[in-house]
Amino acid sequence: MAAMLWCSTSQGPIRSPEATPAAQCGPLRNWAGVRTVRCACKAISGLEVAVAATAAAASGEKGAGEKGLAERLRLGSLLPDGLSYKECFIIRCYEVGINKTATVETIANLLQEVGGSHAQSLGFSTDGFATTPTMRKLGLIWVTSRMHIEIYKYPAWGEVIEIETWCQSDGRMGTRRDWILWDLATGEVIGRATSKWVMMNEKTRKLQRVSDEVREEVFVHCPRTPRLAFPEENNGSLKKIPKLDDPAQYSRRADLDMNQHVNNVTYIGWVLESIPQEIIDTHELQTITLDYRRECQHDDVVDSLSSPEVSENGSTNGVVSSSPYVHDQELQQFLHFLRLSGSGLEINRGCTVWRKLAR
Repeated sequence: MAAMLWCSTSQGPIRSPEATPAAQCGPLRNWAGVRTVRCACKAISGLEVAVAATAAAASGEKGAGEKGLAERLRLGSLLPDGLSYKECFIIRCYEVGINKTATVETIANLLQEVGGSHAQSLGFSTDGFATTPTMRKLGLIWVTSRMHIEIYKYPAWGEVIEIETWCQSDGRMGTRRDWILWDLATGEVIGRATSKWVMMNEKTRKLQRVSDEVREEVFVHCPRTPRLAFPEENNGSLKKIPKLDDPAQYSRRADLDMNQHVNNVTYIGWVLESIPQEIIDTHELQTITLDYRRECQHDDVVDSLSSPEVSENGSTNGVVSSSPYVHDQELQQFLHFLRLSGSGLEINRGCTVWRKLAR
């Protein structure tokens, strides 16, 4: 197990002239297979660490195999069985909202980041979001077809969360990626998520079946038996989202990622724009589910539409969560619809569940 100093790199400790000997440093915590120790030496800035690590790399020193600098400094690793990956993240000040807790967009971005880290640790490409060698040769990319996120407790500014992720087969057309989020200090599960991905030709923008060659590259790294972040029967991640008809609307321009594809996190921001302000002021998002139907292109104008979802008894309130982590409480639930402003074609439909803020 590798030992890391607060003021060290994988090439070894970086010390000032006043540095205390490493023997006087005490253990702090085990993070994803990396034993971390608190160093009593004079504080050294992150910039100095990065500069020293870069200089060591340039001099030809090798840390962990042939890994790049980012991988060597990352607080994450594959688990011993090689079938899932864990990484820790500190919640930064620019990742929180008015309540000083991480926004749902922050959570979604971290889910995407840890998925990319997982793929990179397996030797897959990061220039196309986890494309395998065969996919790169054939010009294929992964795109999201469904995303479901449940947050039981939002981490606050300065807190550290640990995220585990793994992927597995999901029929002939795609793959499934799941996540579990923990508060590292308490070990409490604070969220879970699942997603479905399909393969698309980057040039033609048409979906393709996952070939046997790609399957052999991907699924050798997946659990041998299905492992689900939401194993409960009739869980919310399986719920079919009805189409929304005629609510109020707002407009946004499309934002494209490295694959000339609107990133799935961008859709979350668009969906939340049309939530009534009184809900934003008094509630926090507990669950979001999005079904992705059509791509956006550069300069498309998108309408974001939302409306309260009416329950079976005709009420828009009192929707009780089926989550084992949330006890009986009244929730507000909304349906969402993203469409191309000119043609009205459906891009995305979604559902959100909101719980009252604890005052």
